[in-house]
Amino acid sequence: MLLGKDAHVTSKSYIVSSLLVCCLLSFSFFSAAEPTREPEAASGLVKKKAAQGKQFAVATANIHASNAAYQMLEAGGSAVDATIAAQMVLTLVEPQSSGIGGGAFMLHYSGDDKVLTTFDGRESAPEKASPDMFLQADGTPMKWIDALVGGKSVGVPGLVAMLKMAHEKHGVLPWNDLFKPAISLAENGFEVSPRLAKLVAANFNPAMGLFDTNKAYFFPEGQPVRAGHLLKNPQLAATFRLIAEHGPEAFYQGELAKEIVTTVRNAKVNPGLLSEKDLIHYTALERTPICDQYRGYRVCGMAPPSSGGIAVLQILKLLEFRNIGELKPNSADAVHLFTQASKLAYADRNLYLADSDFVSVPLVEMLDPRYLELRHGQITGRDSGVVEAGQPVDYLRALDETPEFDSTSHLSIVDAKGNAVSMTSSIEMGFGSGLMVGGFLLNNQMTDFSLVPNRAGTPVANSIAPGKRPRSSMAPTMVFRPDGSLFLLVGSPGGSRIIDYVAWSIIARIDWKLTLQEAINLPRVTNRNDYTALEKGSELAILKKALEVRGHRVRLIDLNSGIHAIEVHPGKLISAADPRREGVAVAK
Repeated sequence: MLLGKDAHVTSKSYIVSSLLVCCLLSFSFFSAAEPTREPEAASGLVKKKAAQGKQFAVATANIHASNAAYQMLEAGGSAVDATIAAQMVLTLVEPQSSGIGGGAFMLHYSGDDKVLTTFDGRESAPEKASPDMFLQADGTPMKWIDALVGGKSVGVPGLVAMLKMAHEKHGVLPWNDLFKPAISLAENGFEVSPRLAKLVAANFNPAMGLFDTNKAYFFPEGQPVRAGHLLKNPQLAATFRLIAEHGPEAFYQGELAKEIVTTVRNAKVNPGLLSEKDLIHYTALERTPICDQYRGYRVCGMAPPSSGGIAVLQILKLLEFRNIGELKPNSADAVHLFTQASKLAYADRNLYLADSDFVSVPLVEMLDPRYLELRHGQITGRDSGVVEAGQPVDYLRALDETPEFDSTSHLSIVDAKGNAVSMTSSIEMGFGSGLMVGGFLLNNQMTDFSLVPNRAGTPVANSIAPGKRPRSSMAPTMVFRPDGSLFLLVGSPGGSRIIDYVAWSIIARIDWKLTLQEAINLPRVTNRNDYTALEKGSELAILKKALEVRGHRVRLIDLNSGIHAIEVHPGKLISAADPRREGVAVAK
């Protein structure tokens, strides 16, 4: 069961559940766990140990993806090379979360010139999309759960174009080599993981089993695939071979593009608007990261159309007015302070954040210290209930109440030359639109737009427009030390809760000085300007009554983060994976 250059990428040779992660750490090419106290996971979670290495490090959502990335790095590949190999594998083994039918945001740090840039591979709206496309005859919006099914919800996929752009700038290995692990797995089969089997059986996406292609693949002989079942995907292997040989042109033009368009436009439920012209004209973008200081560190994230970067920074900057580091991590005081900062950030997010290529987004004003001081003044010893957005600028906007669900994936990679990637990718709802083409699922990211263009005549910033990219909460993040050196790569799946997951983890590491694995294991808390959610079965659950006394509306729920992070030190790399999912961290 190897993850090195001699590994054979077949399901029988190295597939392993999260229960076996600790066993894997005994192999020589893995580092030993950090020589600190044993990290304590939330109640009921499988304990994982961080991996240490001196050359490179990987943390992804699946053992197969970590293996693929490891192989590329051992072969001398860059962080971008390893990212592409891992993402192709994730398309196969974690189809519910991300894939080439969706999009992504990537932060890339160059070890040579110390430059940080970001790549925007977010899906875009088709040319024929309109602000009212999800409105019914009576003017009311479709139910979100109905709108996501079928062709209308499919945006122009951006992942392949973005990865190619990143490879042209920062790749080392040949493009076609990066597809080999995924092709081998797709042809030979992989053992279905417990998480994938559970999600297929849960049937939470009404599109699952509705369309012939996904029904045949995920429900062989009429039954949901079981954990351990050897699942092959020759159609996806053929798609990968095509893209490997001919590049993104094979995805955005030609027979595959025609098949994507035909499937979307002829969907038996909610036929869509996608055209071949939309695919041909899609362009990935290189954007300037959004950065600010926190406790002397420089925290950088993704600019719009992601709301993740600005919202994480707002939470952190609001907390700079208090010393949360003096509070105990799992205390009612810490949770109260964090949730009050969080709801202020989410209130601003829901009003102002959208694709900045189409609407004005007051990024500078939202991080202005004077504005944040005014907002911080609203934090008291009692829960503030639902708060209104602030007024950093005099924009007339209506709230966007679009839901986002947690079927996303994040990976962090650092290569031998100090290049680093923090990337979050998604097809939106688990299993996306349900439409399957060429062995992969198509996204439903159009439902990340507001389904209503205005409220009482006031425009919603995140309304639909041709070519516009929907707002996202994905928050791939990098943190730099006061001396400018790279310190931390972090990100998570989790839908709209991603913002809180990432901010909470950064606080745990910087303010509470927990080890990386401890910070990831720490029980989760969120408040999206709605209610305070505490991770069910964790140490935080006992705070319910104490918080309710302070006025909180509290729910105990599963908070299924998937933090994958790497910490960088001179001569040492530490990688860690969230015990709540099947992720695996490796290092050499």
